[in-house]
Amino acid sequence: MRRKPIIALIYDFDGTLSPGNMQEFGFIQAIGQTPEEFWAKSDGIAIGQDASNILSYMKLMHDEAKKNNIKLTHEGFRKYGADIKLYDGVREWFENVNRYGRKHGVIIEHYINSSGLTEIIEGSPIAKEFKHIFAGTFIYDEKGEAEWPGIAVDYTGKTQYLYKIQKGIFSARDSKRVNESWADEQKRISLDHMIYFGDGETDIPSMKLVKTSGGNSIAVFDPSHPHKKAVAQKLLRQGRVNFITPAVYTKDSRTYHLVCAIIDKIKADTDLQKFSRYK
Repeated sequence: MRRKPIIALIYDFDGTLSPGNMQEFGFIQAIGQTPEEFWAKSDGIAIGQDASNILSYMKLMHDEAKKNNIKLTHEGFRKYGADIKLYDGVREWFENVNRYGRKHGVIIEHYINSSGLTEIIEGSPIAKEFKHIFAGTFIYDEKGEAEWPGIAVDYTGKTQYLYKIQKGIFSARDSKRVNESWADEQKRISLDHMIYFGDGETDIPSMKLVKTSGGNSIAVFDPSHPHKKAVAQKLLRQGRVNFITPAVYTKDSRTYHLVCAIIDKIKADTDLQKFSRYK
């Protein structure tokens, strides 16, 4: 009996599932700053040191928490995640898509591929929906407090996780198996069975990789911000993505109907492949 095809839906987080950066829903307020002040300081570190933007914001979080006598622990990060704002329909999205997949004979899996923090995402109301969360993390000391960045995920770093999803590798430190050559039949999910959701520059390499490999990349945008729609339109014109859609995830949305159509196409393509093996 042939295995049902697996379709991976892979999401950036900030700006894709949530209208803001995850640090802005509790942490920045706790250190007594505005988002504008925090990100200006983070950019100042990156520019002044010619450093990674991701490592710069992680250092700033660590330093500002210490200055304000805030202990950065797993549990503390998860509490910030509980207050993350989500786009309309996100909470119901996963079950709606899963149900559609079951009805049409495919398995749907959801993944996060984010430059944000795993610990905060794990505290969000939708954390249980993901098979795996690929995102930044801290290293913790013997007291359970963050003391150093453990993983920092930048725009090119995101592409490695597509290959890990493809091969079913969920260890962050595994750099051996992900670089080994695997036959197509050994790969758990092919790249053309991936649907990638993103909203901006940090997603471009992953969007382009999925698109050029036969999968589908979708640029979402906040419909209340015209300039974000312009960014998505630019990505479409440049051939970075297959489709653009407002970041609305309700069952009557363009996003839902678009994804259902892609699922239908993947299932039809999989069924047609059977006819190519006639003996």
